[in-house]
Amino acid sequence: MAEFSLPKNSKVETGRHWPAPNAKNKRVFKIYRWNPEDGRNPTLDTYELDLDSCGPMVLDALIKIKNEIDPTLTFRRSCREGICGSCAMNIGGTNTLACVRAIEDVPGKDIAIYPLPHMEVVKDLVPDLTHFYAQYASIKPWLRTQSPAPSDRERLQSPADRDKLDGLYECILCACCSTSCPSYWWNGDRYLGPAILLQSYRWIIDSRDEDTGARLDDLEDPFKLYRCHTIMNCARTCPKGLNPAKAIGEIKKLMLERQI
Repeated sequence: MAEFSLPKNSKVETGRHWPAPNAKNKRVFKIYRWNPEDGRNPTLDTYELDLDSCGPMVLDALIKIKNEIDPTLTFRRSCREGICGSCAMNIGGTNTLACVRAIEDVPGKDIAIYPLPHMEVVKDLVPDLTHFYAQYASIKPWLRTQSPAPSDRERLQSPADRDKLDGLYECILCACCSTSCPSYWWNGDRYLGPAILLQSYRWIIDSRDEDTGARLDDLEDPFKLYRCHTIMNCARTCPKGLNPAKAIGEIKKLMLERQI
């Protein structure tokens, strides 16, 4: 399933081409390029690489292009281990992390690489995550308590309660899920989206948190929570194998239970 829809800086023209005529194991990369300072439309530049002299991951190819072919190519990256979420982008029609996406696993003859869809673009493959992070801050993602903290130990949690956090705490806020969600595309100004709602449920379900009622009150809104239509793109694309739609469903259940 192709999830890609053009970033907000829209019409893409054919760009430059860097051939590799002597490559024995050649793969073609078509990469979205846009610099707001140029005043020109975005382009799709073509780079040919010899995979015999390149690492196995898409991020390896991007680094090779930047280091050896075109130093103006701009993208985010950091850990190279699927932990930081920096290199989230759309590769071959799917939102994922370039550092964990193997080149050989990308279908098709050419590999198309775009920034995360339906977001403003800062430059090339770098999306503007300002609004996304502001939404994350809005859910107050920390333990909220009224009782004083124990003076001699941390707040304890049973193994069973700790197990409830599995499948939630692993989220790395890469935004792959939210930017693959049509509801977030059209209502992102008010709908929190799968990533933020998964994070919200992580704190709602934490047995050490004492502000569950207020957290649910904050989500009781026609747009913040209820724009989810269980399309499941979020679960399909999550590079960590998480299921934000399930977490959203659990929040809706809690909303219903307190009305009974």
